[in-house]
Amino acid sequence: MKKILIGAAITSLFSGALMSNIAYADEPKPEHEVSFNLGAASDYRYRGISQSRLKPALQGGADYVNNVNGFYAGTWMSTIKWTKDAGGGGDLEMDLYLGKRGELAKDMTYDVGVLSYVYPSNGLKKVAGLADANTTEIYGQLGSGPFYAKYSYSITNLFGFVNSKNSGYLDLGANLEMSDGYTLNLHYGHQSVAKNTTYSYNDWKLGVTKEFSGVNVSLAVIGTSADSKLYVTPAAKFTGKTSLILSAVKTF
Repeated sequence: MKKILIGAAITSLFSGALMSNIAYADEPKPEHEVSFNLGAASDYRYRGISQSRLKPALQGGADYVNNVNGFYAGTWMSTIKWTKDAGGGGDLEMDLYLGKRGELAKDMTYDVGVLSYVYPSNGLKKVAGLADANTTEIYGQLGSGPFYAKYSYSITNLFGFVNSKNSGYLDLGANLEMSDGYTLNLHYGHQSVAKNTTYSYNDWKLGVTKEFSGVNVSLAVIGTSADSKLYVTPAAKFTGKTSLILSAVKTF
């Protein structure tokens, strides 16, 4: 599940920052802009929970943005293992998103949109006690300087949980510029799972990012308060355990 765009979403590294655009006064941006990204992570964490059985994952995507009106659209993909671990099939997550961002006032930005997480051939609706893994959320974000607050609301069942429509995720964070091109990444989140409250939890991240030869490298400590008996691999390993995660993304 990707943490989109995304301002916040390198959150997801995310997460937020799939669509991070830096404007240079002497280099005006074109009206229409397309970019691609390719990356890898030592463990694909989304909202603090491993999607790849605590193993490495390959990731990549494409983004379009209209720099005049702020509309954007894109897709992002990652290898996963959790749908198979839950008794279904598939080994791919594909995210599709559409939104608009801009300024509400000086030093106050907004970002609103819709995001669908698609898991081809996941088959979880055939597994007793589970629903289809495919999930759609709408989201809204406010930002001021390096700080942001984002809320995502599911308009379908959430990631295979039965009767979990209307679940929500609160994402609070900041990306603080430091010296020598380093950025400090701070994040706190709360995932509420409607009618499945024992699966609700908090997650957090403390990390740093820096660009090396055109590659954005992120190193972060990620942890959760999730129930260690509920979020597990088939080998009973806790997928929300506190871990040091390394990721790298090249945008071109």
